Amino acid sequence: MKHRILQAGRLLPALEAQLAADHDLHRLADEADPDAFLARHGAEFTGLVTSAGGAGAPTALIAALPQLRVISSFGVGLDKIDLAAARARAIAVGYTPDVLNDCVADTAFALMLDVARRTAEADRFVRAGRWAAGATFGLGRKVSGARLGIVGLGRIGQTIARRASGFDMDVRYHSRRAVAGVPWAHEPALVELARWADYLVVITAGGPETRHLIDAAVLDALGPRGYLINVARGSVVDEAALVRALAERRIAGAGLDVFEHEPQVPAALLALDNVVVLPHIASATEETRQAMARRVLDNLARFYATGQLISAAA
Repeated sequence: MKHRILQAGRLLPALEAQLAADHDLHRLADEADPDAFLARHGAEFTGLVTSAGGAGAPTALIAALPQLRVISSFGVGLDKIDLAAARARAIAVGYTPDVLNDCVADTAFALMLDVARRTAEADRFVRAGRWAAGATFGLGRKVSGARLGIVGLGRIGQTIARRASGFDMDVRYHSRRAVAGVPWAHEPALVELARWADYLVVITAGGPETRHLIDAAVLDALGPRGYLINVARGSVVDEAALVRALAERRIAGAGLDVFEHEPQVPAALLALDNVVVLPHIASATEETRQAMARRVLDNLARFYATGQLISAAA
């Protein structure tokens, strides 16, 4: 017997096809009136498939599925899933950690190199004909040997820290508690880490606890020679404060893969040359997205076979 699974939001076509082959799948996005559909059929579903950057699993959706036993999410972010509501009903929540560590870490360094060496800006300079016209492009900043501060030393944070050894960087990190068994120095005060760092990489979890963790005080501590890199969640950074700091050159620059109100990006941010912006693509490689899709499927298969998940949210 195939299990009745509800899909919230769109997923990779190959993943949707395999879900439909393995389960009795219904896509909520196909309904003209999703609320009415859930009112009539919500009790039919025991599984929910969603994505961290898309629909998530908010309180109302979980409440509309009274027989829900498992949520399998494509991504590592949990801020769009009501974990408390899931725990209250003993609903298992699976996600896709580890398989995207390398690509997110690679993107952090791509942003760091891009904004420091001004490669995207230099590309625009050449394409605009300014080099051919005899204009001189300004100097960038060196990444090798610089001081790297990491905000959040989870799986991806540790991958970024290991990458930094290839650039001979001095690494320190900030988290609520020191992480046992790692070689990098823990800085209990975020402002002090920002004051010390040349590059501050944000890779902490999203959600209410970390909303605007990177605020005006942290940006001022980072200072006019410091760069901010965000590959975490847009909500972690006070975006209005960041725009002001960049426009006033109170920090040197920023590399951003995420934004506070995606997919909307402030026009004031797009007008600046000292910021590199990406459309939330840190994990967007063929290899990683395939691995994430496989984990979504495997979490469901393991749960329905054993009641356990391969990758369970805490």
